Amino acid sequence: MSGEQSAVDVFLLAENRLLRDVFARLLARKSDIHVAGVAAITAQIVLEVVAAEPDVILCDSLAAALSSDGLLLDLRRNLPNVKILMFGMDCDPEKFLIAVHHGVTGYVLKDASAAEVAGAIRAVSQGESVCPPILCRALFDHVAASGAWQPGMQVRKNLGLTRREQQLVQLVSEGLTNKEIAARLYLSEQTVKNHLRRMLRKAGASDRLEAVEWWRSQGFWT
Repeated sequence: MSGEQSAVDVFLLAENRLLRDVFARLLARKSDIHVAGVAAITAQIVLEVVAAEPDVILCDSLAAALSSDGLLLDLRRNLPNVKILMFGMDCDPEKFLIAVHHGVTGYVLKDASAAEVAGAIRAVSQGESVCPPILCRALFDHVAASGAWQPGMQVRKNLGLTRREQQLVQLVSEGLTNKEIAARLYLSEQTVKNHLRRMLRKAGASDRLEAVEWWRSQGFWT
């Protein structure tokens, strides 16, 4: 944050040039928000955003951000503390959940006012998450259906597994196919296959059944 006014440093990424210009001017009027940079959404923009070291990245297109060669992943890898806020979004539960899975911490719909977007910027910069009330049900339903935790089941050991791989352990133990796991976690089938290959190697197992038995024997669950 800028030390002089403790302003929130924001980098604005938007596909439409007019929208970029308008929002940059609107945000510049806020004494507690500093526009650290403005640009179109491209894979090449990562270095510029990283150099600006913003507190919040404001982005208007989930599709563009996801299609630009892992833009969101690269930004989060290089700026682990940055908050990503999507604005101008459709009220689409599927797109919302995809955004959440990619590390977005704020999601503002297209009918929001400039004041509401500014409020969302302040909120995410302070560690809060911004979720439209109309989409909260989708998030609760998704968590409830994910099977990541059940009464009486407790993860005791990581066993060298990443957080994502720990999610897959439960789904594999339920007998879900790669396609079903991919749909559940909003991943591609190839990504699931890559995860499972690494998981089997870590377990020293030749197939899923052997891996599940090994995880159980090692106290992954109680």
